[in-house]
Amino acid sequence: MLWLAYILCTGLIVYSGIKLSKYGDIIAEKLELGGVWIGMVLLATVTSIPELVTGISSVTFADVPDIAVGNALGSCVLNMLILAGLDVVRSDAISSKAHFGNILSAGFAILLLSITAMSLFIGKYFYPVDWIGSYSFLIILLYFISVKTVYAFERKQISEFVTGVALELKYQTVSMKKAVFNFSVNGGVVVIAALILPEVGERLAAETGLGQIFVGNVLIAFSTALPELVVSVSAIRMNAVDLAIGNLFGSIIFNVFILAIDDIFFIQGPLLSYVDQNHIISAISALAMTSIAVIGLTYRASKKRLLLSWHSLGIVVIYIFNLILLYRLRK
Repeated sequence: MLWLAYILCTGLIVYSGIKLSKYGDIIAEKLELGGVWIGMVLLATVTSIPELVTGISSVTFADVPDIAVGNALGSCVLNMLILAGLDVVRSDAISSKAHFGNILSAGFAILLLSITAMSLFIGKYFYPVDWIGSYSFLIILLYFISVKTVYAFERKQISEFVTGVALELKYQTVSMKKAVFNFSVNGGVVVIAALILPEVGERLAAETGLGQIFVGNVLIAFSTALPELVVSVSAIRMNAVDLAIGNLFGSIIFNVFILAIDDIFFIQGPLLSYVDQNHIISAISALAMTSIAVIGLTYRASKKRLLLSWHSLGIVVIYIFNLILLYRLRK
């Protein structure tokens, strides 16, 4: 029954995830917001809600803070692995078609991951505000700054573009009302299915005897990262490259924001001071993978060898190294 529930939830996520990316692209066109901002904020928020609810339930009801932190950081690592995997879907290197605005959101992702890694290492030396770590307030502030900054950048870029060129509209026949309704319905399906999926995955993982760090960073993170995978792949198939990449970088930003929210609900003390320091492995791995992605987006190689470009191959290598370390240090 557990495997049947797993397959059913996955099927719902796949179907609704495809629809979600389509109507997200339509909303981006209607509001003239740009794929980077829609991907970073709208899609990233919807597809990261499973991580949010899983994290809150882990620190409040289940009292397993390592699962909450592992889930959030493990999802960041998987998001970059998904980015590398998108190279397989396209015949050309994905970095050659991406907008430079993605580097802006990637920069914020690197900044937030750096704060998280530092807080895991020396967080106990910072004075908390009541039971909440002082780093959580900084993370929340930077999250909203990133949303505002990317929004302003996108509006400026679109404004400069339409002054000289008529903007091509792909969805003139679809009304804004219909787009919002279908986006909401399919987003709801993704959320419900993905909320059930981590619990099913956790019960399956419990039978393997693996520790909370490995389970949170790998198994639970894989379950909750499925929405990002489906939405990004379907966006690439629609040639909405910025929607896909923006969703992945945005999900990293939102996942770190989730850690701050989890910290508020974890009333025993600063969250990152209570969990195992081995979580820093995933934080640093996500940092390295995101940095390689930025290099790839800047260099913009037009060709790739075999199925992956060189920077995507580097991301895959770091993920494998991260997986081996987590397994060797499992508790």
